[in-house]
Amino acid sequence: MMKRCLFAWAALLLCIGLHAQYRTTPEDLNDSEAVRAFKEHVGYLASAALEGRKAGSEGEKMAAAYVREKFQEVGLDILPTGNDFGISHGADTLHSCNVTGFLQGSDPVLREHYIVVGARLDNLGTDTLVVDGEPLQRIYYGANGNASGLALLLELAGKLSLSRGLLKRSVLFVAFGGSLESFSGAWYFLNRSFAADAGKIDAMVNLDMLGLPGSSGLLAYTASNPDLNTLVQSLQGSLLPIQATVVTQEPYPGDHIVFYEKEIPSILFTTGRYPEHGTGRDQWNILDYEGMEKELEYLYQFAQQLCTGPKPLFRNSQAAAQDQRPAGVYAFADVDVKPMFLNSPDPLSFLERWVYPYLKYPAYAVENGIQGRVLVSFIVDENGKVQDVKVSRGVHESLDSEALRVVQASPKWRPGRHHGKKVKVAVTVAIDFKLEKSKGKFGINGKTVK
Repeated sequence: MMKRCLFAWAALLLCIGLHAQYRTTPEDLNDSEAVRAFKEHVGYLASAALEGRKAGSEGEKMAAAYVREKFQEVGLDILPTGNDFGISHGADTLHSCNVTGFLQGSDPVLREHYIVVGARLDNLGTDTLVVDGEPLQRIYYGANGNASGLALLLELAGKLSLSRGLLKRSVLFVAFGGSLESFSGAWYFLNRSFAADAGKIDAMVNLDMLGLPGSSGLLAYTASNPDLNTLVQSLQGSLLPIQATVVTQEPYPGDHIVFYEKEIPSILFTTGRYPEHGTGRDQWNILDYEGMEKELEYLYQFAQQLCTGPKPLFRNSQAAAQDQRPAGVYAFADVDVKPMFLNSPDPLSFLERWVYPYLKYPAYAVENGIQGRVLVSFIVDENGKVQDVKVSRGVHESLDSEALRVVQASPKWRPGRHHGKKVKVAVTVAIDFKLEKSKGKFGINGKTVK
């Protein structure tokens, strides 16, 4: 009887152990659809079954198969060839792979140009500890590094696929294998599998370690690229649940380095360093899934702008040639004290408290269903007056003119300061015109227009 009891307990523990290998994060009944999806992705990619997804391992192959399946589910085409590669380790060769999903743009010309959105596929794998004389396997689960980035890659692919008709450029979503092996997957992608069209890649977005936005927020590293910095700044004036902060010091090296070396404008999005990095404690339960949902909204808007806006330039000298900022005018990000509208340095406050309350949707635009985002640039001078208001990226004459009218009528701001001195500061805001038809009327940013 005792033997049978012991056997039953052993069988029960074995079943529990096998189930735990594939255990996903627990769901809450109040979880949004996006949060449930993030938990599913991370729960699998950072499970014990994948054993830390080391480059060349069976776990990395399983992660690649999962990403490929999810890409296909949201309607992406999978590039069929050129994704497998070898990594030499002395006499040994590790075999890894990239997974590349393709979303074609709608513009007859720009669809031949590409935006690459990538995320690291592999992690550190496992090692063996000796505890009380017994070997014990330690798994580096890599929930934040980088199951979080992969989860955002998958959900971003789904959202952009739903709005593919609005995207002018094509998008390549790439899960890079062998990233921790000197960024081998990114190198292979640019120099082998996609080498023939590498010159048509207009920009690269790298998603790495994005599961902990609570403390440091969302960080953006552009290697000081002026055009990408301007795009990040323009989104600061939009109604998004989270904003990115441009940093001048690289938080982590990553696959974006390979693209930058090819003189392709690149940006890394991350939530920065965290105590569990590179340890066995980097598990699903440390992630902020609600924060990741906010990041998804931001990345969706950022990617849309890259796919529809002007091509970012790589060299500072090239960007300077297009910089229309007069001498003596400081960039918004460069001053010690930002100009303030009604005591707020956030351009979003200017939109919420002045622009949208006084904006009138042009009747012609309503009748013809014209909508979109107008980027308006202006200068706040040393006295706080708004000057030199221009449309830096327009949609239609009717919307552009209305955006100019409201910004030109702005009350005075509190001027910005640099080194204690009042200075002229360039500001860019993104003004959204959105039509929502309801009972014969149209809505603009929560207001009803006739």
